[in-house]
Amino acid sequence: MKNRRLRIRLAIIVLITAIYIAWPGLQATASQLPYETYYKDGFGQLVQTQAAYIPAGIVGTDVIPQEASQSAGAKKLAKLQLNQPKDIFVDERDHIYIADTGNNRIVHLDEQGHYIREIKVSESPLKKPSGLYVDRAGEIYVADTGNNRVVRLDPNGKLLKAFGRPESSYLPAGFKYDPINLIVDKRGFIYVTTLGAYQGLVQLDPEGSFVSFFGPNRVPFSLFDAFKRFVYTREMYQRELKKLPGAIANSTIDKNGYIYTVTKEIQQDQVKKLNIAGLDQLVGKGEFAALQPVKSYGEYFHYSQQGISPQLNDITVDSAGNITVIDSVWNIISQYDLNGNLLFFWGGDVITATSKTGVVKTPAAIASNSKGELLVLDSVNNLIQVLRLSEFGKLVHEANGLTQEGKYEQSEPLWREVHRLNAQYTPALIGLAKAAYKKEDYARAEKLFYQAGVVGGYSESFWQNRLKWFQSHFGLLMNSALVLGIIYLLWNGLSKKLQLKTRQSAKLRRPKPLWIEQLKHVFYLIKHPVDGFYAIRYENKAGFLSSIILFVLAAVSYGYMQAGTSFIFNPAVHVGVDLFPITIQFVGIWLGWIVSNYLISSLLRGEGRFQDVFYSSSYALYPIILIGIPVTLLSNVLTLNELAIFHFLKLFIVLWVALLFIWMVQGIHNYTFIEAIFIILLSLLALAIIVILIFILISLSIELVNFINSLYQEVIIR
Repeated sequence: MKNRRLRIRLAIIVLITAIYIAWPGLQATASQLPYETYYKDGFGQLVQTQAAYIPAGIVGTDVIPQEASQSAGAKKLAKLQLNQPKDIFVDERDHIYIADTGNNRIVHLDEQGHYIREIKVSESPLKKPSGLYVDRAGEIYVADTGNNRVVRLDPNGKLLKAFGRPESSYLPAGFKYDPINLIVDKRGFIYVTTLGAYQGLVQLDPEGSFVSFFGPNRVPFSLFDAFKRFVYTREMYQRELKKLPGAIANSTIDKNGYIYTVTKEIQQDQVKKLNIAGLDQLVGKGEFAALQPVKSYGEYFHYSQQGISPQLNDITVDSAGNITVIDSVWNIISQYDLNGNLLFFWGGDVITATSKTGVVKTPAAIASNSKGELLVLDSVNNLIQVLRLSEFGKLVHEANGLTQEGKYEQSEPLWREVHRLNAQYTPALIGLAKAAYKKEDYARAEKLFYQAGVVGGYSESFWQNRLKWFQSHFGLLMNSALVLGIIYLLWNGLSKKLQLKTRQSAKLRRPKPLWIEQLKHVFYLIKHPVDGFYAIRYENKAGFLSSIILFVLAAVSYGYMQAGTSFIFNPAVHVGVDLFPITIQFVGIWLGWIVSNYLISSLLRGEGRFQDVFYSSSYALYPIILIGIPVTLLSNVLTLNELAIFHFLKLFIVLWVALLFIWMVQGIHNYTFIEAIFIILLSLLALAIIVILIFILISLSIELVNFINSLYQEVIIR
């Protein structure tokens, strides 16, 4: 027994010693990763995470070209000698195929990266092949860009068929057919990515006949485009440069038949997941869809990188449906789940002259194998960087996979572990919130969804909590309503009896201050707006103090609307609302309106004085006070199901204020209704000119200060 205890103690000591010795090496390995991994939530907040993928090796150096070694009479390691490779494909056996564009060949490697063969198609040589696809039967499809064709090869590399430019009346006469990539679905239909083809993928049947264009991008339609459509003539449109959608840069297909496309030249919806009908399945699917109705793909580390948009040039999908894209501008790899939610993104410093394991200088293509590894083709270093999932990445993938399958309770312990490792990683909060909702712990789900910033989940949890509260307090609410009704009836009866005494005592009261009586004029404006503003001009129904009070209350109410609206209807409160610029903007627009309206009306026979415009502009803001505050309070008990009610009330405030300003101009300047609208439009134009002049003045002042400062520095130095 004693010997057994001694053995156990000795084993424990040896294990602790080994860990102690190895720990610095493990720390050094983790700290020496050539890139950092991040996550970005729907509010744009960056969170650094543990590495999701770690370098696992390089393919392209130290391989054995069998033909070369046999001719030399000895096997020795040599470089693969790739030349500007453009594409990579991994088949079901994890064999690697490389489109070695500069060498006019296809290179075939095994799952370990060992050289198997090269394919050049001697009977009809390849020229600048840029893309390839291998189907389940082992047949190889090549986008033979230099020959403007697609070739189909048997598993041995023998030519079966060549597909040139398809003949069809549906193809434009000037359509340039330059295949750069392709995919093949289960039916044998070929989807060809053509250089610069904004019409979409060229869909061919198994015999190479043209079927249709598939999955084209849409042209963005701006407000200025709507204005041109309303104003321009046909001749003016013909002189306009055509506004074309972005051309698809690359594509891939998953095991379920969904086709994924990636586009460079657009700012939003760069990644699409298309069904057989060509409909994007990612629209509205993300957790932050309420914040980002139109999603942008391709991440960046710093705000300084916003000036140059990411240029996504390839895409791959793993067996779990996770989407990974590469950016050829910032050399960043971004990974999303099957619904387009960001999981990770990472990238490294590529300024160094020597290449590092795991860092890609110019990513040309990306593929994934059955082990979940990513293979990134570097077209500058002519090699393939292999990245394998870290333990943290495996944990996130497993937990997220269970969540996407609806197995929320099974995913909870995994998400709990992810949250323990990184408390700021938002997907873990979302997974835990969904698990809590599934277990009907709606209070915790509401809290977690709020922390994660997910509007939809928070609204659903809040609705459940609100329902529970009403069910438990229904009796109290009904009794309270009954008591209040009785009190109202009693008070109404007593007030009639005391009305005579109140009138007699009112004669003995002191007169109220003038500004209080002027504030009461608001209630007259509610019933008779035009006459009320006329009374402000001619009957002294408003003053400086009452106007300032109303304006301050309106500004405070507006600020409260911005900061006090529920998270469901104003997600910005999740990260905090800075009221200072909002208040400055509100005050500046109000003062600018007063000045511009007075100037315009003075030029066009307006009868109102400056003080009349000042007073009336304050009184016209009272709907913000009367309705804005109650609507803001009401938003905290509404859910997304009552979104229409909230939007209607806010729209009502805007329309009422707009009508009050029209009636204001009509009343104090003695215009007709149509004339008042015209004067308001001119006033807004004048306001825009004033704002532009102020910006120009500020810019010139800054330049002048910088110039004087540079002169001063020059004099001091000399």
